[in-house]
Amino acid sequence: MKYLEMSKAELETELAREKAIYDSFLARKLKLNMARGKPDEDQLDISVNMYSGVPSPISEDGTDCRNYGLLDGITEAKKLFADILEAPAENVIVCGNSSLNLMFDTVARSMIFGSYKGATPWMKQERIKFLCPVPGYDRHFAITETFGIEMINIPMTPEGPDMDLVERYVESDPAVKGIWCVPKYSNPDGYTYSDETVRRFARLRPAADDFRIFWDNAYVVHDLYDDADKLLSIYDEAKAVGNENIFIMFASTSKITFPGSGISAIVSGKENIDFIKSIMTVQTIGYDKMNMLRHVNFLRNIDGVRAHMKRHADILRPKFETVLTAFENELSDLPNTSWTNPKGGYFITLYLDSFCASRTFELCKSAGVTLTNAGATFPYGKDPEDRVLRIAPTFPPVDELKLAVSVLVCSAKIATIEKLLK
Repeated sequence: MKYLEMSKAELETELAREKAIYDSFLARKLKLNMARGKPDEDQLDISVNMYSGVPSPISEDGTDCRNYGLLDGITEAKKLFADILEAPAENVIVCGNSSLNLMFDTVARSMIFGSYKGATPWMKQERIKFLCPVPGYDRHFAITETFGIEMINIPMTPEGPDMDLVERYVESDPAVKGIWCVPKYSNPDGYTYSDETVRRFARLRPAADDFRIFWDNAYVVHDLYDDADKLLSIYDEAKAVGNENIFIMFASTSKITFPGSGISAIVSGKENIDFIKSIMTVQTIGYDKMNMLRHVNFLRNIDGVRAHMKRHADILRPKFETVLTAFENELSDLPNTSWTNPKGGYFITLYLDSFCASRTFELCKSAGVTLTNAGATFPYGKDPEDRVLRIAPTFPPVDELKLAVSVLVCSAKIATIEKLLK
C-alpha cells in the first residue's frame, strides 16, 4: 500500500516492522561501502596483462619513451584519445594519471595566468562565478570552492543542464567564467546530454571572453548496454560555428584500466591547446611516456577499447540491476521517491521525499553501510531539499551489494515514515 494512503496506526505498524529489520542489521555489525565509484577487483583483473611488457620502448615516430621529450604525449596515444573523444589528434594533449588534476590545473592556470594568452587572470578580477549543474560531481565543486569561486546551482534534466538558465547567466553576466559538465552518463544521475543541449553549448556567446566550458567526458565509453546513449561531438559542433575554444574537454583511462595508474587527456581548440602547452613547458618536462605506450599496446585502437569496455559492462550490469530491482520492489510505495536508470557510467541517483536524505544516510552509517554524504552532490554540501543520495554500486561484490541495498531501502522507509508521522 502507498504510504500516503496509510492511516497513522498503519504507518506506526509499518515503522515498527522496519525498525525490527533495521535492528537485525545493527546486530550484524556490518562494514559495507558504497561511497565512491571505484572499479572492483574483477574489473582491475581484466587489465592486468597491460603490465606484461611492451615490444619496444620506441614510439611510432621514433621517440625513445624511456627518455625526456614530447611534452604533449606520444603520437599513438594522441590518436587513441582522438578516436575516443572525436577530435583531431593535433588538438589532444596526453598527460598523467588524473583528469581531475588537469581540471584543477586548468582552474589554477586561469586564476594565475588567465584562460587564454593575454587574458586578465581570474584572481585579478573582482568577482568570479561558476555554473554547477545539480546534482553534480562533488570533486568539481571542491575545486571551485578551494579557489573561492562563487558557485551557482543549475538544475539538471534528462536532457542535460537547464539550458535556458545556462544561456541567461553566460550571455548576460561577465563574472560567469565557467560551467562544470559531465556530458555522458552524468555524475550522479547518469543522464546523457541531448543533441540539442550539446549544440546550444557549442553556440554559447558568453558575456565574458574568458568563459570556458569544463567538459569532463569521464564516461565516454562506459556503456552498460548495447543500446548505449550517444553523445554528439562538442568539438564538431563548436568547430562548425567557429567557437572551438569555448570548451576544454577532459578524460582519462582511470575506469578503463587502472585508477591512479592510467593516462589522461585534454582536448580543445588550437588557441587553448597552444596556451596550455606554453604553461606546461615550464611546469613539466613531460608525462610518463612508457605508461602511454603500455596503454596503446594493450588497448590498441578504438575497437580494442570498445571490446575491453564490454568486459567491464558484463561485470557492472548485474550490480546496477541489483540496485534498480531492489528500488522498484521496495521503494515504489514511498511518496516523492524516484531514481535514475542509466545505461552507463558509475552511479544511480536516489531521490527521496524532501528532508529524508540526511536521516537515511545516518541510519545507513549507523548500520555499517557507508554512502556518499547527503548533500555532497551540491555546491557547499548543501542540498536545499535534502532529497538526493548518490548510489555507487560498482565496488562491492554482488552479495555484499544486495545486503547494503537492503539496509539502504530499510533506512529510507524509516526516514520517510518518521517524516510522515510528524
